[in-house]
Amino acid sequence: MNPTTPLPTTPPTGAALALHDVRLGHPDGTALPGTVTLRIPPGELLAVVGPSGCGKSTLLRTLAGLLPPLDGQVTLDDEPITGPAADRALVFQHDALLPWRTVSANVRLPLAIRRVPRAERRRSAADWLDRVGLAEYAHKLPHQLSGGQRQRVQLARALAGRPRAVLMDEPFGALDAQTRAEMQDLLVDIVRGTGATVVFVTHDVDEAVLLGDRVALLGSGRVLDVPHPRERAARQAPGTVELRRRILESL
Repeated sequence: MNPTTPLPTTPPTGAALALHDVRLGHPDGTALPGTVTLRIPPGELLAVVGPSGCGKSTLLRTLAGLLPPLDGQVTLDDEPITGPAADRALVFQHDALLPWRTVSANVRLPLAIRRVPRAERRRSAADWLDRVGLAEYAHKLPHQLSGGQRQRVQLARALAGRPRAVLMDEPFGALDAQTRAEMQDLLVDIVRGTGATVVFVTHDVDEAVLLGDRVALLGSGRVLDVPHPRERAARQAPGTVELRRRILESL
């Protein structure tokens, strides 16, 4: 009989993530230029931008433990990251839902892998589908949903296991403008209550300035504070306009 692992009963504390003189790349020896030194405090939403090929997706996979650094050290709470773990969740641009599983079953899948008790899996999936506005779609298959709805399912699946860090790789890049804005607002509402640290890669400067507490300019080594994080009405505020200009110049 397999042991079961109950989910934590309180929201997780966000993870402190850090890269110490890390050279990003792939095990075949293909290295990206330069090194990365970056500290991400618990509970921060860090937006990451940079030109194509600078290593944004590689950075996320390194933080997830899917790619080892070619040099330097990557840590979580000052302990080396040596591989994937349930305390970190990845969210991709393409939802990667299993087409033969219902919406609810897709959300429950990572909990089943962790051997969370079945009743608790069902409760958690139902709760998260309600939080992302998809409770009535629990028994639908992914092909019966719109692109925005599938991304909501992916977000619910990522957060259902109460990760301490959520690593997001241009998750809203394929959505139309209205749906993208809705997903941005949903992300802000949900993450605010989880305590999780978020690293959000995007090619959209406005999205980075809206969502981030800070914006990391990968490739230049600069990290800039955001004057009005998560305030859509502050788009034309002088500090926001200046930050957008500085980011665009760096790109």
